[in-house]
Parts: sequence; structure tokens; C-alpha cells
Amino acid sequence: MTDRSDIIATDAPRLGRKRDASRDGAILEAAITILGEVGYDRMTMDMVAVRAKAGKATVYRRWASKGDMVLDAVAQMKREQVDLSNLPDTGSLRGDMLALFKPSTVEESERKLRALAGLSALLAQDASLSGAASNAIVEPWVAANRSLLHAAVARGEVAADAPIETIATIIPSLGAYRSLIERRPFDRAFLVEMIDHVLLPALSIKGAATAPSSVDEP
Repeated sequence: MTDRSDIIATDAPRLGRKRDASRDGAILEAAITILGEVGYDRMTMDMVAVRAKAGKATVYRRWASKGDMVLDAVAQMKREQVDLSNLPDTGSLRGDMLALFKPSTVEESERKLRALAGLSALLAQDASLSGAASNAIVEPWVAANRSLLHAAVARGEVAADAPIETIATIIPSLGAYRSLIERRPFDRAFLVEMIDHVLLPALSIKGAATAPSSVDEP
């Protein structure tokens, strides 16, 4: 039997009615849950619709395929981890970077890893989605790091000619590799190692040895 989740519906008529986006969040949350429970291969869009208590027509109008839904769900999960409207301001780049990290419970960490494992399964089937997947995972964190780096430039902590765009991608990119390839959580120990031994040295900033102890715990 063919799984409708893997078929892009091109024959369905478009009625022109404006899409109601109010249910998107609940549907994508259900998608993450289903993805973690059964894996990408067994997951179907019908299962997600049932879990979200949404009409199947609503789901199929919004997402052309199961892969599209998974990409959007992972992107939402990552965006929810970063509040770009309320970034930390501790007075130092190291303190800001540490304060940006919010520890997850064991259950939440496992849920995220299962979701990312599902994303890995999707990419194994369709490598052409790797660019979109990378953006879904790293872009919210790159945006946050970019803002923190610009704030550090403004207060004179970072040189004005520093390669902000490149530096902003370092930790999110390494974190994506850790999650997708190594299947290991992005934890505080990893973040501290990346900040003190990669990011700060790249900016010629002294690290943990001279950093105020008050910023050690976000």
C-alpha cells in the first residue's frame, strides 16, 4: 500500500481560501511527538492529523509531503529554544553565550534527539533536502549569535572588523554535526568547550580563566 505521506498532491483543486495558520503549531508539535515515537519511516501525515485533532484535509493542504512537514517541525522546535526578542545582556560575550543556553530535562533532550534522528532518516532518503535541514537546525542559533556578537562589537569587546557571519555559525554548525551525525546532545559542557577553546580564541578574547565566575551558570 502506498503511503499518502510520501506523495505530493498535485491534482487536488485549490479553492483559493486563505489558510488558517492557527493550527500549525499544534500540528507541528504532534509531528515531533510522532516522529520520536515511531521514527520517520513509520510516521504518516494521517497519524499526525489524528494526534493534533486536525482535519486530514487541513494537513495535506499545508504540507505537500511528510518530508516538508518534518523540516517545518524541526525548524519550529529549534525556534522555540531561542527567544530572539529577549536575548541575554550580561556584559560579556562569554556570559551572553552561556546565558543563551537553557538546559533541558532528560526527557526533553531524548525527545529532541529522537526528532533529529528522524530528520537524519529523511536526509538519508533525500540528500537534496540537506540545505533546508541545515537551515532549520542552525538558523535560529546563528541569528542569536549574530546579535550577541554585534552587541559585543558595540561595547568594544570584539573588533569591528571581526568576521561576524562566520563566527556566528561555528557553534550552531558543530552542534548540528554533534546532534545529527554523532547522535549526542548539545549540553552545557559541549557549549563551554566550544566557547572557551574555539569561539573566544578566534576573536582573540580571553576565556574562562579570567571570566567572571558569575556568568559560569546561565
